[in-house]
Amino acid sequence: MTLEFDDRAESGVDEAAVAAVVDAVLTAENVGEVEVGVVLVDAFEMQEINREHRGKDEPTDVLSFPIDDDDDEDLDGVTRMLGDVVICVPVLVQQAADNDVAVGDELVDLLVHGVLHLLGYDHETDDGEMLTRQDAIVAPLAPIAWPSH
Repeated sequence: MTLEFDDRAESGVDEAAVAAVVDAVLTAENVGEVEVGVVLVDAFEMQEINREHRGKDEPTDVLSFPIDDDDDEDLDGVTRMLGDVVICVPVLVQQAADNDVAVGDELVDLLVHGVLHLLGYDHETDDGEMLTRQDAIVAPLAPIAWPSH
């Protein structure tokens, strides 16, 4: 797995820890070699993205943008680009407080959630399958250390 990581929100989150969570999801789902992007943004940028792509003029916690969903395609050694997961740091921090969990635990949940969406899961249309799968993947994972500023 190749991770393209962009911490635009300057959170200071460890890229290797993010990569480990993304890799855990891909391993649990038996996904071969892929490239995944993870972008951490502020509320203003997330609001713009959410407005542009979903017509909702407010920041949200996580959005996923699948790029290539054809896992049968053989491109002669070219790594398949699975897509991008965009996480809003201020919403992440607020949700962690609202749910009385550590920010690093909430970040793991959002990363797993976002990558499952890249893999075609959709909790809005399934019968709880995605969220059940999310819980099973998250359960053994350690929280990501959240930097103190």
